[in-house]
Amino acid sequence: VPWVHGAFENAASIASGINRSLLMQGKRHKTNIVVFAGDGGTFDIGFQFISGAFERGEHFTYICYDNGAYMNTGIQRSGATPKFAATTTTPAGKKVHGKQEFKKPVPLIFGAHGAYVATANIAYPQDYLKKVKKALAFKGPSYIQVYSPCPTGWKHATNLTVEIAKAAFQTKVTPLYEIEDGVLTFYRKPTSPKPIEEYLKMQGRFSHLNAKEMRKAQEHIDRQWDRLEQLEETKVHLTT
Repeated sequence: VPWVHGAFENAASIASGINRSLLMQGKRHKTNIVVFAGDGGTFDIGFQFISGAFERGEHFTYICYDNGAYMNTGIQRSGATPKFAATTTTPAGKKVHGKQEFKKPVPLIFGAHGAYVATANIAYPQDYLKKVKKALAFKGPSYIQVYSPCPTGWKHATNLTVEIAKAAFQTKVTPLYEIEDGVLTFYRKPTSPKPIEEYLKMQGRFSHLNAKEMRKAQEHIDRQWDRLEQLEETKVHLTT
């Protein structure tokens, strides 16, 4: 498979160039263009390039590997890092307990660009595969955000990776949905949602949280979930 390894903030720009080159050669319909990038390069330093490519309607599939920090370069916080998480740049001190900002709602932002958008989770590979096929078939920009725990950065045993991924779904931390033509639809929902504490206590990066912070985390997740359900029920077009 032909592969381009570029600076990770430039992934969408490189994909745009490949897309235009194949169009000029009349070969675009024969080729899938797929970007793999982390949440740091997606949520932060590459964000403007992705937004520009999606606004132009460039035809490629962008897959974001979301493990909630710049894990490859030293576990620094990113726009995908959840509030209160301890990282090397947001340590859990006596007065400030980890990161103080909530995670950026990137799927909704790119959904408003008119792209096909989907969220996925490594604990549910068949769902992920189905969404990748839809993304590749979409005639325009598509974005898939794949939730994947990082044992090193999250401070958990490697054999708990899938269990933690499932807990993220069951506690509503990582909803599974699609956005098509600006309209959000849930793929599946947890039948008996669990409190977020059950998810947080499995990870060392949240071991410093107190009861008040646990409650704030739960309130935020509930607000985010209610917002998504409202978008689904009202069929609001994010693009308008």
